[in-house]
Amino acid sequence: MSYQRLNIDAAITGKVALVTGSTGGIGHAILRALAAQGCKVMMNGLGDPDEIESMRAALETEAGVAVRFHGADLADPAQVRDLYAATARSLGTVDILVNNAVTRNFHSIEELPFERWQEAVAVNLTAPFQLIQLALADMKAKRWGRIVNMASNWGLTGTTGRSDYVATKHGVVGLTKATALEALPYNITCNAIAPGSVLTPHAERQVRARMERDGTAWEAAERAFLATRQPSGRFVQPEQVADLIVFLCSPAASEMTGSPVSIDGGWYAI
Repeated sequence: MSYQRLNIDAAITGKVALVTGSTGGIGHAILRALAAQGCKVMMNGLGDPDEIESMRAALETEAGVAVRFHGADLADPAQVRDLYAATARSLGTVDILVNNAVTRNFHSIEELPFERWQEAVAVNLTAPFQLIQLALADMKAKRWGRIVNMASNWGLTGTTGRSDYVATKHGVVGLTKATALEALPYNITCNAIAPGSVLTPHAERQVRARMERDGTAWEAAERAFLATRQPSGRFVQPEQVADLIVFLCSPAASEMTGSPVSIDGGWYAI
């Protein structure tokens, strides 16, 4: 048997990708990575309309593919349905679905307002279910599809002060497994990504505050911040998560389905 160099872009060029929560952070890195592989992409998220339009136009020029935007609030089921319909109208039916959008709270169970719990369930779990439900019929018709759900290491274990996040991310892992098994006969895969600590703006602020407090350089403050959670002592980069998702869309990953895939600097190995 001869081996050939993996050529991912040839496999997904021209595919339609919908990435929720993709106006910044990990989601935007995923959107850019898929666009770089030749996918037509739908951007979704919240933010300043002018900044979003500038971002959309820049990516369209940079990647040379169609880039559209829909500002659906994923807590509203009607807007979720409209997001999917708008993607199909403007780009074509969805081939690659990345459920990345998230809301999170930092309260004890007793202090978490019930409406915040409801919002977390709506955005983190119900919206992914809705979009999977809508996408499956189209993917089955084409006998090809890739679904990636953003979980978290907190979808595999637990912590305090984040009951809504832990519960919904465990739900995402379960939804991933159920979807994968139902989609198996149609060449559709469904996986969950479980990142550890990613360098988000919130995390960067915390590390910089530690640098100022302790008078240390970035590397030392980063290691100290991650000491109790990520053995590598380094943040996972958004681009690394994005590259993993591109790989999961490739033929090389066609037998990977139903799994939570960790990318966490050794966190889950502890």
